[in-house]
Amino acid sequence: MSRSPTSHEDVREQKGEGMMHPDTNTVASREEHSRERVHQLLPEAGEKPDLYSLISVHDFEDVARNALAPKTWAFYSSAAADLVSHQANLTCHRKLLLRPRVLRDVRQVKTKRKVLGHESSIPVFFSPAAMAKLAHPEGEIAVARACGNQGIVQIVSSNASYPLADIVSAGSLGQHFWLQLYVNSERHKTEQLLQHARELGVKAVVVTVDAPVPGKREADERIAAENVAAAISGAVATNDKKGGGLGRVMAKYIDASLNWEDLAWIRRVSGLPVVLKGIQTASDAQKAVDYGVEAILLSNHGGRSLDTTQPAMVTLLEMHKCCPDVFQRLEVYVDGGFTRGTDVLKAVALGATAVGIGRPWLYSLCYGQEGVEHLIDIVKDELETSMKLSGITDIDEAQPSMVNTALLEPLIRGSDSHPWIRWKPNAKL
Repeated sequence: MSRSPTSHEDVREQKGEGMMHPDTNTVASREEHSRERVHQLLPEAGEKPDLYSLISVHDFEDVARNALAPKTWAFYSSAAADLVSHQANLTCHRKLLLRPRVLRDVRQVKTKRKVLGHESSIPVFFSPAAMAKLAHPEGEIAVARACGNQGIVQIVSSNASYPLADIVSAGSLGQHFWLQLYVNSERHKTEQLLQHARELGVKAVVVTVDAPVPGKREADERIAAENVAAAISGAVATNDKKGGGLGRVMAKYIDASLNWEDLAWIRRVSGLPVVLKGIQTASDAQKAVDYGVEAILLSNHGGRSLDTTQPAMVTLLEMHKCCPDVFQRLEVYVDGGFTRGTDVLKAVALGATAVGIGRPWLYSLCYGQEGVEHLIDIVKDELETSMKLSGITDIDEAQPSMVNTALLEPLIRGSDSHPWIRWKPNAKL
């Protein structure tokens, strides 16, 4: 029986290189060097190197692979089916090339940016991720404190391992929390959660729209699950005849009937700005404007939902081609595979208000709150360096002329119609 790969080197062993056709020699070289460096710092298997010996986001992943329990690693790192989308997310950013301007005074740079009216220290937020307590006893509590100290938004998962009230109370004065929402098939429970979130001072509700059912994550399924429960949603992980996938069995409560008309209900009950997480086409971005949401998060769920979906940056470029006015009507965020300050800079230059980071903060939790803060420091430092080397002093100066998009342009669709297939089914989409 073949196994589902859970790491980048496993992906390279498969036939084919995914939709982005990455330079696998370059990718392999970077990852081999990173693993070799980290492993040299490990006295024995299972021990962690000194936190401040880690100098990149990738280093945290290498440590987590060694330090986390096998089931936890499988749950955090796994992606759907053949990992095509997961790998495409990573390689996509390497296809966007920066075009620096020179001979500019870049002694001081400003990275602060408004995100839904709130000033963030960098144009980065933490995307929602479930069950952080599996990585560290303080879980989302440690993340809340780190985000508060660093001045960025934390999106709390519906499947967080601590109650929402505990997470919010751990934050600092004026800190902004958003709640990620999976709508419960027992809708009164969703209403109770939304009302509770508003009472706690949560600033926005982030409705996940790309996962009405869970994706097939084979690495997660192959390792038996222990009985763990999410404190907010109440979802419980158990084993069944399909396997022990935490992502699948904890998603059984999700209402697969959720549709566009339900957004008015969510807004009415919560009284909060609505962000749609999981927009993957320009058409749905335009529809989000029509339904009056405040922001959209372009995302393919980290490659964990439907495999072979396009990366967020491809969708971002598709929007510029098909519905450029959307950028003036709402805020546009992206996530999926962002591991470098250059990735963040390129996304902002191409119209994203801010960038979400997911798996990396889970991996950094191996070191608790201090690890999460160090991760943010690394991203901020890389962003500042990238800005200076690109010739800008304020993140608001980032613009499309800074990025050569030619290598991605063959992937960008100009409309929902296929460019040359004329056959159409009888049913309409």
